Amino acid sequence: MAGDANQAPDDRSGTIAAWGIVALVSATVLVGALWPAPPKPAPGGPAGDAACLEWSDGCQVCRRLAEGPACSLPGIACTPGEPRCLRRGG
Repeated sequence: MAGDANQAPDDRSGTIAAWGIVALVSATVLVGALWPAPPKPAPGGPAGDAACLEWSDGCQVCRRLAEGPACSLPGIACTPGEPRCLRRGG
C-alpha cells in the first residue's frame, strides 16, 4: 500500500509538467502568430528602378515580372547587403 501512495504524486507531477509544456508551446505559437510583422521598407534602389530587371542583396535574387516582383527565398544564415542591380532592360 505504501508503494501505491508514493506513485500517485509522481504521476500527478508528470501530468502537471506535461500540461505546463503544452501551455508554454501554445503561448509561444499564439504570440508568434499575433505579433505584428515589422514594416517592410518602401521599394527603393533596384526594386524601385523600372529599368532594373533583376537585383540581389546577396541573400535573395529578385526579378521583375509582369505580375510584379518575384524573389527567391533567402538562406537561413544569410546577412543581406546593399541591393544591387544585376540585369538592366533596354
